[in-house]
Amino acid sequence: MKNIILIGMPGTGKSTVGKALAKRLDYTFVDADDVIVETTGKTLPEILRTEGLDAFLKIEARVGETMDCENTVIATGGSMVLSDTAMVHLRENGIAVWLETPLSQITERMPEDLTDRGIAAPQGMTIREIYEQREPLYAKYADLIVVSRDGEHDTAQQVEQVMRTVGMQL
Repeated sequence: MKNIILIGMPGTGKSTVGKALAKRLDYTFVDADDVIVETTGKTLPEILRTEGLDAFLKIEARVGETMDCENTVIATGGSMVLSDTAMVHLRENGIAVWLETPLSQITERMPEDLTDRGIAAPQGMTIREIYEQREPLYAKYADLIVVSRDGEHDTAQQVEQVMRTVGMQL
């Protein structure tokens, strides 16, 4: 069985939808951000503040490059798509689903200080700029695009239905 890799901007509900989808499919759930925290012993904001953006991106890439699982829903960090090697590795045994969310909804969900949320981006970069940088990468790596809905269970159900409709084996 293949993994389901959820990609998308911070605030799209990848973790929440991932948990609901894993439960619906009787899959394991892994949040790549949690793996980073477990590996480093630091929160995402701590890593960004003490080690910097480049170090954070290297840690995140290493997590993606070394993840080895089956029958798992993987919620990636929003910046995982910045690592081609991580995304190629994840997609070797998985289907990447982009949870596309309108920028207005993402903006509403974000704190003023993006580092507080653990968002990997250069200092001073706005959510709009981050979205514009990453949107082509989400499109590049996505096997499926699902416009996320307000209710995470509705989105999880939609992801499952789309995958079955296009004949993807779960």
